[in-house]
Amino acid sequence: MADNNEGSQEHIPISTVDSPSVVLELIYQLKVKDVMTTAVISAGKTDTLRHIQALMRENYITGLPITEGSKLLGLVSIDDIVNALDKGYIEAAAEERMTRNPIVLEDDMPLSFAISYLNKYSYGRYPVVNKKRDLVGILTAKDVIGTLLVEMNREVLRLEKISQKNETSGGFSEMEFATTRYDFELAGRASTEIKKALKKRNIDSQIIRRVAIASYELEINQVVHSNGGIISCSIQPDKVIITAADTGPGIADVNQALQEGWSTANEWIRSLGFGAGMGLANTKRVSDEFTISSKPGEGTTVRSVVSLNSPKEESGISPLE
Repeated sequence: MADNNEGSQEHIPISTVDSPSVVLELIYQLKVKDVMTTAVISAGKTDTLRHIQALMRENYITGLPITEGSKLLGLVSIDDIVNALDKGYIEAAAEERMTRNPIVLEDDMPLSFAISYLNKYSYGRYPVVNKKRDLVGILTAKDVIGTLLVEMNREVLRLEKISQKNETSGGFSEMEFATTRYDFELAGRASTEIKKALKKRNIDSQIIRRVAIASYELEINQVVHSNGGIISCSIQPDKVIITAADTGPGIADVNQALQEGWSTANEWIRSLGFGAGMGLANTKRVSDEFTISSKPGEGTTVRSVVSLNSPKEESGISPLE
């Protein structure tokens, strides 16, 4: 009997640590349910191994979940079938020879978890269950690679559109940057690129500084406190609009979050020099217009507007190099 869902060694050439940033963003944003195959072929506990062998051959698969109703009972792998043929019990019922308590994935897990499982355990396919422990899908390395290729192609097309828009929009310029939770290596990229774009337009240095502070603080807030999001910048003839929208977890008390020094950052984040509780307060201080909306569990959107016409007096803000 195989130790788990199938005996083939199938690594996926993607790292959840040092892959290119665009890949990291995708594998932390996507969930298992976005990638898995939902058309699951399964068998019952009383079906024979010979019947299961025929199902595998007809559908070109190397493992079959054994279910009762929607509940996963176990798995029969191609190794189980080979052993049954070799030892003469191919007519045995699935429940007698299946692998019980196989390693499973949950549909709400980040895709990064699935990739770690694929590389750690080296099995070819994983049953996917929901919170009720119902079988809802199957995930393979092929599913992961296929989905990532499609999503990366979409990302390339999106970046091309942004580039074209920047080149043809005259006095307007639109920029967009994705952030990933705890990705401190790229934190600050949005602020740096926005700063460069403003310098090319010969914008007043004090205004550039204010926009840089707003964009940096909002970007760091997403990296530290959210599940990841988007920082967008609209440079218009009379103003710059920075919008930060994330996917959660949201803020329970917005007024409290705007107080200087209030923070939910843990000790690890503070040890890195972040989480001082000044991000939203600093952003509001340098903005000519400031709005924030947030719902627990749904995410937060912050909008900062800096006018290009009249530099605003600031106080109490550390210089941003």
